Parts: sequence; C-alpha cells; structure tokens
Amino acid sequence: MVKSYLKYEHSKSFGLITSASSNIVWTRDSNDGKNSRNTGAGHAIVAANEEVLCWDLKKGELLSRWRDRDCKAEVTTIVQSQADKDIVAVGYGDGSIRLWDSKISAVIVSFNGHRSAVTTLAFDEPGIRLASGSKDTDVIVWDLVGEVGLFRLRGHKDQITALHFLPTPGIEGTPRVEVTGEPCEIGKGHSGYGSPEGFLLTTGKDALIKLWDLASQHCIETHIAQTNGECWAMGISPDGSGCITGGNGGELRVWSIDLAGLYRAVSVMTEMAEGGFLCDRGIVHRQGKDKPLGINLHPNSDYIAVHGSEKLVEIWRVRPDDEVQKSIARKKRRRREKAIASAEKGGVDTGMTGEERLDENSVVDINEVFVPYVMVRTGGKVRSVDWAAGKAEKKVRLLASTTNNQLEVYDIPIKAKGKQKKDEEPLDYSRSFSVDMPGHRMDVRSLALSSDDRMLASASSGSLKIWNVRTRNCIRTFDCGYALCCSFLPGDKIVVVGTKSGVLELFDVASSAMIETVQAHEGAVWSLQVHPDGKSVVTGSADKSAKFWDFEVVQEEVLGTKRTSPRLRLVHSRTLKVTDDILSVRFSPDSRLFAVSLLDNTVKVFFVDSLKLFLNLYGHKLPVLSMDISSDSKLMVTCSADKNVRLWGLDFGDCHKAFFAHQDSIMQVAFVPHNQDGNGHHFFSASKDRMIKYWDGDKFEQIQRLEGHHGEIWALTVSRTGNFFVSASHDKSIRVWEQTDEQIFIEEEKEKELEEIYESTLITSLDQMDEDGDGEEKSEVAAAGKQTIETLMAGERIIEALEMGMTDLALMDEWSKARALQPNIAQPARNPVFLALGNINAETHVLNVVQRIKAAALQDALLVLPFDQVIALFTFLNIWASKQRNIPLTCRILFFMLKTHHRQIVGSKAIRPMLEGIRGNLRRTLKTQKDEMGFNIAALRFIGTTVKDAGMSVYVDERWEDNKDRGIKKRGFIDVA
Repeated sequence: MVKSYLKYEHSKSFGLITSASSNIVWTRDSNDGKNSRNTGAGHAIVAANEEVLCWDLKKGELLSRWRDRDCKAEVTTIVQSQADKDIVAVGYGDGSIRLWDSKISAVIVSFNGHRSAVTTLAFDEPGIRLASGSKDTDVIVWDLVGEVGLFRLRGHKDQITALHFLPTPGIEGTPRVEVTGEPCEIGKGHSGYGSPEGFLLTTGKDALIKLWDLASQHCIETHIAQTNGECWAMGISPDGSGCITGGNGGELRVWSIDLAGLYRAVSVMTEMAEGGFLCDRGIVHRQGKDKPLGINLHPNSDYIAVHGSEKLVEIWRVRPDDEVQKSIARKKRRRREKAIASAEKGGVDTGMTGEERLDENSVVDINEVFVPYVMVRTGGKVRSVDWAAGKAEKKVRLLASTTNNQLEVYDIPIKAKGKQKKDEEPLDYSRSFSVDMPGHRMDVRSLALSSDDRMLASASSGSLKIWNVRTRNCIRTFDCGYALCCSFLPGDKIVVVGTKSGVLELFDVASSAMIETVQAHEGAVWSLQVHPDGKSVVTGSADKSAKFWDFEVVQEEVLGTKRTSPRLRLVHSRTLKVTDDILSVRFSPDSRLFAVSLLDNTVKVFFVDSLKLFLNLYGHKLPVLSMDISSDSKLMVTCSADKNVRLWGLDFGDCHKAFFAHQDSIMQVAFVPHNQDGNGHHFFSASKDRMIKYWDGDKFEQIQRLEGHHGEIWALTVSRTGNFFVSASHDKSIRVWEQTDEQIFIEEEKEKELEEIYESTLITSLDQMDEDGDGEEKSEVAAAGKQTIETLMAGERIIEALEMGMTDLALMDEWSKARALQPNIAQPARNPVFLALGNINAETHVLNVVQRIKAAALQDALLVLPFDQVIALFTFLNIWASKQRNIPLTCRILFFMLKTHHRQIVGSKAIRPMLEGIRGNLRRTLKTQKDEMGFNIAALRFIGTTVKDAGMSVYVDERWEDNKDRGIKKRGFIDVA
C-alpha cells in the first residue's frame, strides 16, 4: 500500500512591517472627508514580500493585508490612482501587475506582459490607462477599461527606472496656448487635434530620458539624462512643467518641459521634427554621493525630497521668483561694491565690463532656484519616501520606509515668508510617528516556542520579541545583545538568550524585565538547550567548551523592606572541554546522550551522566550547523554547510543515509517531536536557498518542498504537537506553516516538480522565440502580449471547444436536412459534454468557453490557434453576429484575428463569402443597437426635462403690495430650481 502524508501549507506571516523590495505610498484616512479636519497621520501602503500591507501611521496598527494566493513573487512597485484613491496598482517580481481595490482588499484585474520584474508604474490623470516599466527594458501601456495591453514601447537599452504621463488635454491645470490667434484651452475647439492619447516621459539605466507620443506610438525626443553613468530616478512637477533626474555622484539634472509648445505642435498637426520640448536647465549637486533611489516633489508646496541608500533624506526648496530676484540683486550689489572698492584701491575706472553686462542679462542659474533646505536623519537606511499631502500651514510631513523594517513620519517646518532674521534658529524637524514595534530591526537568528505552543520567542541583534502565535501580535519587546540562540525555560515565564559576546541573558515575560545576565563563555554562545527533565540548561560556545547550568531559586531582599522575593539564578555545575568551537548542542529525549557538533566537521556524542565519549561521527565536508535527535532517541539528523543532510543511528553511530538536500548551506534541521501518527522520524530542513523541505527519515525520501521565503532562512522550530512549525528568514518575515487534512503522495509530488520544471522551460523557450521573432533590429512598437501557461491552456480549451462545436454543427445540419424529408426522425446522439451542460447548442458552448477567459489573456490565447481553427472560429463569429450574442466580444475577437492573420485571409478564397456574411450580420446588429441607444438617449432627455420642470416653482415677490400702494403696478416672478 502506498503511504500517504499530511500536507503542510503556509498559513500566516508576521514580523514584517515593510520590505526593501518596493516603494511606499501614503494615502489619506478613509474616514476623512474633503472638508473634515484631517486629525490622523494617514495610512501607508507598503510591500511585505508577496503581500501588500496597509498601516495606520498614528496607531501603528495593521488595517488590511492584500494577498493573492496564486502569486508567490515579491512586490516590486506600488502606485495609487489619483482619479480613484481606492484603486492601487501593484507590480510583482515575475512581471505581473494586479489592480487592487483597497476597500475590499480584492484584485480587480491582473495583467502579465513583462518578462522580468516590474520596476515602475504610473496612472494617467483620468485613471483609465496604466504604464509599466520593467527590467526587460520595455514600457507597456495598459487599457484598464478594456483590460488589455495596448502596445509595448521599445527604445531603452537597460532597465526602466521611472516613467510619468504628462498632463493631457482637458485636464484642469493644463496650460492654454494660442494657435489661431485666440487663446483656447488645449484639446478643446480643435477638430484637428492629433494626440488625445497624451505623452509619456521615461528614464532608464541606459542614462537616457525619452519623450513618447502615445498617439503615434513613437519616441519624439531622446536626451542623455546623466553624464556620469546611469539615471536612477526621476521626479516630475505636479503641473508637468519640469522634471528632475538623478544620477551617480550626487548629480541632479533639472529639465523644463514645454507643454504649451508640445500640444501646439500637435494641434496644428506638425511633424515635430525640430523637437526642443525637453530642455536641460542645469545641474545641482546634492550632499550624498550614492545613487539616488527616489526624487519626490511635494504636490502642493515647493519642496523636493531626494534620498539614496544612506540614513539621510535631503529636502530641497524651490525659491519663488521674487526671492530669486532678490538673491540675484544682492549678488549684483556685492559684486558692484567689490568693484568700487578695488577701483578705489587701484584708481581704475569702475565701469562694468562686457562680461558683467552679459551676466546681468543672462539666464538665472539653476542653483539660485533650487536650494538645500534641511537634512532629515532617519533611523535606518532609506528605501523609499512619500509626501503626506495635507493642508498644514506651518509644516510639511514626510513618510519614510527604511531597510531595517520600520516606517517613520517626520514633520518639517515650512520657511516663513518675509525677511529672515539674523538670530533666527536653524530649522529643526521632528519624528512625529513611527511603526516599528511589530517587527525586528535586524534578521531573526533564533526561534523558540513555549511548551503549550501559544507563545513564540524570536531573537535578533538587539531585540527579543514575544509573539502570540494565534493573533500574530507582539506581546513583549526586550532589548538584548546580539542574540544567537534562545529558549523558553520550564513554566514559559522566563526566556534565556545566548549572545555573541558569550553572555546569557534571562528575561521575565510577565514583568517585562531582565532578571539576570551571566558571563557564561569567553566566545559566542552558538547553541543552548534545556535538559529534558527541565532542571538545567546546557550552552555550547566558540570558546571550545559546553557548560551545564542548574536552575536555582534564591530569596532576595526587597530594597528598603524586610520582605524577600524569589528569583531564578543559573548556577554553573559542569564543563565539557572539546578540541574545537561548538556550533550546536543536543540532548537525546531519553536524557541518556548528549551530542555536540564542532567546527572540525565532526559530531561527538557523550554520555550525559559521565560525559564520556560514546560516538565520533565523521562524514560531513564542512562544519555541521545544526542537528536534532528523534523522539525515540534512535535517529540523529545533521545538516551542514556542505549542502548535505545525514541520518545517523545512535546505537552504533552508523550513517543510514546522506542526501544532497539543498542548493546552499543548510541552517537548521528539526524532527517532529512526537510519534503519534508514525511520523516521529519525519524531519524538516531549512536552507539559505530559501527552501524548507519535509523528509521521511525511514524511507529516505523527500515528502514535500515548501517555498515562500524571499531570503535566506536562518531559523526553524517545530511545535510540540507537530501541527505547525515556524520559520524566520533574511526577508524579515516570520512564517507559520500549518498541517492540513489534505493527503499527499511522494510520487505525485515528484510529478508536480517535473511539471513545474517543464512549464518553466516551456515559458523560457517561448520568451526566447518571441525575442528571436522580433528580428535582428527590434521595432520601436510591439504587441503587449506574453505567452504563459494560463494563455496556452486557454488556447487549448478554445481549440477543443471549436473541434467539438464544428462536429456538432455538422451533425445537427445533417439531422435538420434529414428531418425535412422525414419529420419523425430521431435526434442523433450528441457529444455527452453538451448534454451534461444542459443540452446547449454548439455556439453557446464555444461562447461560454471564450467568455470564461480573462480579457487580458484572450488575445494571447487566440494566438495559439492554428489557421485551420481560425476558419472554424469565423463560422461561430458569424453565428454570434446573426444572433446578437455578446457583440463587443465578437467584434474584439474578429478585429484581432483579421489583423493577426491578414495575409492568409487575403490569400484564401474560402473565407471571403464567410467574411461578407459576418459583415452583413454585424452591420444589421450594430444598426439595431444604434437605434436602441438613440431611443434610450431621447427618453432620458425627456425624463430629465420633466424632472427639471417638476423641480421649479414660481412665487410672487412680497414687495408687490408696497409697490401697489405707491401706484406702481409691478409684479416680479422668480424661478427657483
């Protein structure tokens, strides 16, 4: 009989506030109206590996968690729609994009067009289009209403770093230009206006900045953005009049955008060959010399936030015109005074030279307009910043996320208008809010569960946190040294932590206090374990010794009183000296044996009572990093930096099996702590290759492979019941994996792995074919599609439905002809699928299959169809058009197939009569729909007029009586809607 196992699945994550893979977005409190006073600090939408989290910045609470179970790639970029604040677009590391509704935390639509990670996203002003840039050097523009990719723009030679839509015609704030001598708003009053699509500005690591015309889908201007390497970031002004690009060496280049000239050129339908709409205005240098990760311009104020990867955000201020003129006048006056002073000394004429006169009339230096304002020092290396837009008159608010897992909000005072006093104090910012409690600043190095599996202790460099496993809340936080190992002591009230400096620290969970520190070793305490009887603990250290400590309760006097209180102490009882550094220590559950792993790649097993050597285990080629002993004390598993796991018998020290288990160093192994269901010899291994694997120690087989972490896994601990286990990783997350009721079989899991390998190689080959098919010189514009397993499966479903449908159509056609001759003839046996679906006809079945395919994947699915199936598809399109079945979808499929197979269709005589029939049917259907729409519009206008009339009343002016007495007969009527 084939043995079955219970499956483990990822159930929840915690400990991560924000990950360094993506930017952050600030948004208003959902209950704040436009006219209400904004008392809160707003919300922060941040990435947390594959999830998106929404934090309340004032309370530090997690409001919502957005996660698509089908997606395991980490989030790489986030952007919020300015037209509808509830819509948020999220880009992922696998090239997919999802649109989320923040109110219901659900995916509205998903796109998949990029071959690698999405690096930047941007909505247009109406919020109906989305532009995405990726590491694959392509820019794709998506239609959010039609849920399709419009086109792919190719021009950059390296990763896209930033992109923005320029303000489009008809949007408030768009400049007005004169085209025919009369001022008019751009895009209005011009029937010959050629670009309602607008323009797109992009930058890449190839140091280029490009201006794209989205109507003609080509690049109209290209400039070298940075002279000293890559262009890493770009920020655009809210009105679209200029932008700033950032490069290496602290270089910021300022550009002006001639929107008026750009739209004027398009309005009069010129070819725009002369260019010059994007002008270089000069370079300013910031203090930090590292590459800039973000340039953010405040939406309402003249402030700019620039940051690199250091613990610093530079705030720049844009001076108003009057201040710039005053500064220039002051400099001119000083220059003139210097010239007069030097003339008086040397007796030379004080007249201005030609260069000075030229300088008088020259363009204002950009360093006069953009000036450093304040340097904001953050609590960690900055990953992303965003302005918290509010109506504060005396300060601006900045939200920053750091790479050490925290969010910070800073208040920066606004420069007061008027003259600056000489004795005025320098500007000082303040940190008003922060979200840092629900996570560690550094990587978690050790995990420990309490005896009832309700509490979890996680230790990192500088902090120890106690978590409630069920609610995922942080109960306690303690400051500690550089923790390397930790454990709950019996009773679950005290946690002991071993540190890198050789100190043992004891913390009381109930009173949130440190009880005692013991200088236990001269080197780092790499491992510790409580004795199975719960009366002592052993520690293993880099000072080549293992020490045994007994628990002792002593009565201590309370200061100032005669009362005493009990306190736990560690009393050193025995020491075991070995030949090399100890990396791991383990007791056998029967308390008979004690194992230590050494830096010399060996494992030594001693008797606990006498500390005499029992076994010497050789075999690993690199040091053993962790080990564990099974619940029946018969098996020991060891893992090493040589990527191997070895199983040993503790009776004779023989190696049962050696596996090549992972692709990198294996950090921890752990047996299931009991043998209730025959799984006492099952164990888990966690590695730096981001994988956790579940093994059967009796059959030497891998049961399951668990993926989910996005960084090296440092620690793992299994619950006492074996129902769940917890892992901690370099990605700052702590994940709980729970046992489910679903059964899995080893052979099935092997088949799944082979299928995954096949699918990944298939997609890679498809991408390679797409690249080769583009030719040696890639065209500037291409289709936005991408073949995935989903689109291939959808294409196969369409082919299958078409084959069944054509067979059924032929069968029913023969039956109808025979029925004309013999009215009582029985209906032939149809395909059972049609009968199972309610005895539907063929065209309904094919339409249902096509309708179930996502709109974004439909075009790629149709590309899978061979040309002989295209003829069958046209047959059904003709039927749908004649019966008025889903006309929008019918037209969309028809036009796409005509464009794709144009050459074959032109060369085929058989298709022409069919196309003539489709055209006639479509025209009749569209005429009917047009008449229906006209009738409905007329009816709505009539109803609107009726409602308007019903909402008006006429009343007589009260002053009429007074006018009557004066002999003036005058009545005033006033209409009120």
